[in-house]
Amino acid sequence: MAARIVYTDLDGTMVGPRGSFWHTADGSPTAEPAAALLELHTAGVALVIVSGRTADQVTEAGRIFAADGAIAELGSLVTWKGGRARHGLTGELPAEYTGRTPMDVMAELGVVEALTAANAGRLEWHAPWHTTHSGDALLRGFVDPLAVDAWLAERGLGWLTLKDNGAIPASARLDLAPEGQLARVYHLMPRGITKGAAIAWDLERRGLDPADAVAIGDSASDLEMAPAVGRLWITANGAEVEGMAGLLAAVPNVSVTDEPMGVGWAQAVRASLRT
Repeated sequence: MAARIVYTDLDGTMVGPRGSFWHTADGSPTAEPAAALLELHTAGVALVIVSGRTADQVTEAGRIFAADGAIAELGSLVTWKGGRARHGLTGELPAEYTGRTPMDVMAELGVVEALTAANAGRLEWHAPWHTTHSGDALLRGFVDPLAVDAWLAERGLGWLTLKDNGAIPASARLDLAPEGQLARVYHLMPRGITKGAAIAWDLERRGLDPADAVAIGDSASDLEMAPAVGRLWITANGAEVEGMAGLLAAVPNVSVTDEPMGVGWAQAVRASLRT
């Protein structure tokens, strides 16, 4: 049956280079994403933006795309009613820090400063966008998330994890990755906070079954949406990332679009509207 709700990642998925809704991955103009969005709204299917961006950022994007809600900071916050209603998720944040934001706790512990010092030249704040995050520490660079998780565990911080949220465009002038590689965006956050967990909470709030939902993304962190929905689509640009093929093979309800970014997103939307 056709989907009743679509949860979509934003950067690199719904929008393409430099956040444009009107350009393909190679920069050519296209109306395909806009046409598919119109078809989605005409069919009465709800749209929810799921992003690593802050709540204010995704709420504003939601107004532009006529979304019915948003999930911010990689699953840390679910919002609806134009951002006026909000529900925070803190995952495995230790009970001793109940009532505080993960970012407040990480700042007190000096985690980010120690981690970036241990990975000098390969990891830094994703400035200036990191300043308003509360559920996670927004970073950029080129590191092995599993190695970082091991580093955290050795220091008694195993309740934290580093999540890869996709590549930064090649146009970005960053000297953080080896030759031939793109720097990546990372979110340092408590375990248990995922886009999938936030979607599951939102579906329960709406009284919808996971089988009614479709998700669309482009990164390893987007694979966490799969257990919460009936079908997950990954755009072609995400599927081409090194190591992604093995991750995709372990997800039974995932499909890959034929085209990257917005044009691929349009394909996923249209497939979700079919009965």
